[in-house]
Amino acid sequence: MSVLVDSNSRVIVQGFTGSEGSFHASQMIEFGTQVVGGVTPGKGGQMHLDRPVFNTVEDAVRETGADVSILFVPPTFAADAIMEAAEAGISVIVAITEGIPVRDMIKVKEYLKDKDCTLVGPNCPGVISADQAKVGIMPGFIFKKGSIGIVSKSGTLTYEAADQIVKAGLGVTTAIGIGGDPIIGTTTKEAVELLMNDPMTEGIVMIGEIGGNLEALAADWIKENGNKPVVGFIAGETAPKGRTMGHAGAIVGGAEDTAQAKKAKLRDCGIHVVDSPAQIGAKMAEVLKG
Repeated sequence: MSVLVDSNSRVIVQGFTGSEGSFHASQMIEFGTQVVGGVTPGKGGQMHLDRPVFNTVEDAVRETGADVSILFVPPTFAADAIMEAAEAGISVIVAITEGIPVRDMIKVKEYLKDKDCTLVGPNCPGVISADQAKVGIMPGFIFKKGSIGIVSKSGTLTYEAADQIVKAGLGVTTAIGIGGDPIIGTTTKEAVELLMNDPMTEGIVMIGEIGGNLEALAADWIKENGNKPVVGFIAGETAPKGRTMGHAGAIVGGAEDTAQAKKAKLRDCGIHVVDSPAQIGAKMAEVLKG
């Protein structure tokens, strides 16, 4: 099994005919993802990558039965695109866009409260279920099918973790890149919970970073509810206080935001913390062997 996306997911691409949308849609199709069309306002009725183009998400859903959308939409228009997808009945929305204004995401979060959908991102690499579907920008060849789920704020570290897990002979069920912005859809805890409840996932890799409390909330949940081993890594060990590092949400605002404090918290909650991403695969293999 997998979570969020699988071989039955019917995917549309918002921003389909732009350069980013075109490139990554073709990569998703090559991976085997069921991309059924795309949306570019004003270009409805055309064909692109041998798939139909629609003016609105509502049109795309009605004509294709799409239930997953991925956004390659400029930051100024991305919030409206997310809300349009939710309004049209899309169940999983993956927002790749970086640089969406915080005030726009506050509006989006409020709008989605009563909608039956899951938002992943923004500013994320997306979601991939090995050998089933890739809805994102990750290099698909790294992700070989196996039994380990991955939750990460960082795109690059998602790929590194997958590589380490595959080299350890374990492989991946689903990897979820949640994004590193201050306001995101799916949180670390929510992603971990999805994987905890997936019967094919035997262990979970949780990759966090400095700033915010997402890892602490996830760790508390794992301590109370976890029934599978979790290997954790926190990026940003040497980050100076008060400076944003890479992601907009990666900023040390207080003592609890530091990598050292987060690692201590994770260990207190029974998570197997490694000090380098190069240790993730070996640690997970060791933990699973008992």
